[in-house]
Amino acid sequence: MAVAVTALHEREPGRLWPLLGTALTDLCGGEAVVHKLDHWSENEGTVGMAPDAAATELGRLRDSDLALLRTGYPLAAHYTARPDRTPVTAYRAAGSDWPGSPTARLLGDVLDVDHVLGVPLPGSSAPITGCLVYRSGTDFTDDHLAMAERAQPLLAGVERQRQLLEEWRRSLAPAGAPDERAADCALTPRETTVLLLLADALTADAIGRRLGISARTVHKHVENIYRKLGTRDRVGTVLHAQRLGLLPSPGAQGPCAGPS
Repeated sequence: MAVAVTALHEREPGRLWPLLGTALTDLCGGEAVVHKLDHWSENEGTVGMAPDAAATELGRLRDSDLALLRTGYPLAAHYTARPDRTPVTAYRAAGSDWPGSPTARLLGDVLDVDHVLGVPLPGSSAPITGCLVYRSGTDFTDDHLAMAERAQPLLAGVERQRQLLEEWRRSLAPAGAPDERAADCALTPRETTVLLLLADALTADAIGRRLGISARTVHKHVENIYRKLGTRDRVGTVLHAQRLGLLPSPGAQGPCAGPS
């Protein structure tokens, strides 16, 4: 719950996955986490790691070593071959082949870890998106796997929030400082993402499905947006938000005003 609340108040999308990575190490008995946010291959794709010390070691890898890490043996093949997205460890997926594999040796040399736990995002398709949690010593326990499975909906929700915040920032990039304008209007990051979806003419049910929340929660966010922007309906809210520079608009943008 604490991680979810922190994520929903974070305006910088780039900070969300490092936050989740730190939480996952505590939840799942790990020591480091690699996350991937986009399509991975041996040659391209975003690689993020927490904590910072592990990220530093990752940055020192040779291209050939990094390519080996990107292949995600044996978890990438495990999840690609089946629709099941239940967390599983490398040892349970590969059996006795895991300890002697080139990937296991690389992880031992670079990060001093022996075991990997795959935590994919629910519903992700090939190439799989999610996290790899690492630990030394004994393999992850059944309790660790159960905690990872309970965390999957949180990972999916935060990733949807990150994507929407990135979309919102890109749409307002020429105007500059969208976060400051939203803060001036007292909109939370979650209310900002709901506002963005309101501008796409989505219903409350559709917004709820996009964000993984109930339509009732969407209505509460919309009510807060109306109150903070001093508006009364969807069309008026979108137009007012465009005038304030909270949404992309061909018109002029000015400082945030009080209720109309």
